[in-house]
This record gives sequence, C-alpha cells and structure tokens, in this order.
Amino acid sequence: MKNREQILAAIQDIMVEMFEMDPASITPEARLYEDLDFDSIDAVDMIVRLKELTGKMVKPEDFKTARSIGDVVEAVYRLMQD
Repeated sequence: MKNREQILAAIQDIMVEMFEMDPASITPEARLYEDLDFDSIDAVDMIVRLKELTGKMVKPEDFKTARSIGDVVEAVYRLMQD
C-alpha cells in the first residue's frame, strides 16, 4: 500500500468483511463512533487486521486520536512511511 486511496480501499474491505458495513458508508468523513457504531472492541480487531496488512507494529495509541475513517487512513499512511 503506497497511497491513501489504497489504504482507504483496504480499510473498506476490512470493515465490510469484519463488521458487515455498507461500503458506501465508509468514507474519509465517516466518524467511527457516531456514524459507524464502532466500539473499543471493534477498534482492537481493526488494529490487529491493519498490523497483518501492513506488517508493521500498530500500537493502539496510534489510533487513540482517530475519530474518522480519514484519521485511520492518515495513521496507517504515516506508519507505512517509517
């Protein structure tokens, strides 16, 4: 994964597969907790999948400030630059 569009697509795939979400609702502007009914367990599951996907050590604190899908994309993007 090189760019934000690819990361967004991967996150959409994970969320559709794991949480049976409508792909159309998974936009950069979508808020994890308010719009997508995400909870802390979902977040942990997502972090595990992102670690598998990126091969990088993903720390929960990297995502503590993430409030939207766009924030998650940005966090993964930054991680991939290391």
